[in-house]
Amino acid sequence: MEVEEPAETRNSWSAVSGDTYPVPCDHAGKKRKQDLAPETVIRILEDEEEEDEGDVASDHMKDPEEPSNKRVKPVGKSHSLTGVPTPVKTPALKRISQSISRSISFRTDARPLPPTALRTRAKASSFPRRRNSQCWSDTVESHNLTAKEIKRQEVIYELTQGERQLIEDLSLVKKVYYEPMLKLDIMTESELGHIFGTLDSLIPLHEDLLLRLECLRGSEKTVGEVGPTLLNWFPCLEAYVTYCCNQVVAKALLDQKKQEKRVEHFLRLCQESSFSRKLDLWNFLDLPRSRLVKYPLLLKEIQKCTPPEHPDEDTLPDALDMIQSIVTVVNNKTGEAECQFYRQGLVYLEESQRLSEIQQSRFLFCHGELKNNKGQRLHVFLFELALVLSRPGEDREGGQKFHVYRQPLPNALINLEEIPDGEAAGGGTFRGAFTGGNDKVKNCFRVSSRGRSKVNPYCLQANDSFSKQQWITSLRQAIVQSRDRSAQTSQSQLSLHPDPTLCHIAELSLSSDTDMADLTSR
Repeated sequence: MEVEEPAETRNSWSAVSGDTYPVPCDHAGKKRKQDLAPETVIRILEDEEEEDEGDVASDHMKDPEEPSNKRVKPVGKSHSLTGVPTPVKTPALKRISQSISRSISFRTDARPLPPTALRTRAKASSFPRRRNSQCWSDTVESHNLTAKEIKRQEVIYELTQGERQLIEDLSLVKKVYYEPMLKLDIMTESELGHIFGTLDSLIPLHEDLLLRLECLRGSEKTVGEVGPTLLNWFPCLEAYVTYCCNQVVAKALLDQKKQEKRVEHFLRLCQESSFSRKLDLWNFLDLPRSRLVKYPLLLKEIQKCTPPEHPDEDTLPDALDMIQSIVTVVNNKTGEAECQFYRQGLVYLEESQRLSEIQQSRFLFCHGELKNNKGQRLHVFLFELALVLSRPGEDREGGQKFHVYRQPLPNALINLEEIPDGEAAGGGTFRGAFTGGNDKVKNCFRVSSRGRSKVNPYCLQANDSFSKQQWITSLRQAIVQSRDRSAQTSQSQLSLHPDPTLCHIAELSLSSDTDMADLTSR
């Protein structure tokens, strides 16, 4: 290869024999700080194959992880052939620099994203069936069913899968929560028995239904008649009465035990684990009740998709009536147990607060936290026959108690007044507690007694508009039912003890004028 260059630059190049291309250096062996003059022309005569080989060799010489701005040590001037390192072509050196720059620029601009998102998707849940619900259509390759029958098979498949998932969750609760806490002595066996109740006895019930439903699936993975199976199995759900009635006690005890560090630490570790799906223990313990109230909805969907000539047309209505009656019984019994629990937790400061209406109440309409006109947080109970305001507290053992605040109100004597949002808080009634320094109030209502002048009106504030509407609806319902009950009681007492002066009128015959004349002459 031949190199042609101006004469004034020849003394600045190292004299090396052979087909080599020296690097520009000064006489001190240092690399020049400035590039060659623009008029310097270097012409290289080589074919295209040698250029390609030089590019490939230069790419291999550069470590892909090495920074692009690394300096190249200059080659010192030497006239000894044996002491001179292998020279490098000047144009090739420039191509190396350009190639490295392009390579680094490409890696920087088009660098693939880190695989964090892929790892997150891979372990998003230990229960993929929960996250990615599968339909019945996904389990069959082909079918010749109508759209209505496909919908029916989808609902039956959802019923089957729901049983399987419930069994998995209940078994998980027993294995991950109950047994470790018992072995590690985090709670006593008696405390665990109150919290978990009869949960262990529910697993065989749902395993039985799951087995029956799977036996109904034919060779084409379709279910024909499901009504008789459900009609025969639903009576087993009466066991839910015992479990659901215990939930109010279980929830109170669990909240109390969470105050202990060992219990709180264990439950927090379980909730942060992947198997829990970010659910706490109470979410798992409440799954059976949620499953129970879903059966009527599923049956209604199956009945809606069942054609008139189908065999289930006769049995599904009976099964639906049975499950609805069971749910009603469970709800009533649970309400009675809840009412009794909170009624026993009331602490009366005065004997006059012990209203007979509180003891006669069988259920609770609702209860929760409200603020009074002083800004104090109260726990309010709307029993079947009385409204009770209380202040939460604890007993010596750490159990929750409710100290009765002011005088309870019988529901039959309550006057309810809804305070519109934005009404001026005049007269110092609210004392700025509701308004926060503003002149307007929100989410407030007033209750008072129409029969007892000593009881002052109670101005209460809910947390939001939805909660306010729930309280107003429940109060109106409680007032109407209590007044109807009072009217019926008065009529029954009147029938047992009639007025003597009206007895002769009841015995009169309208067709007898003589009887009427005799009566008037008396």
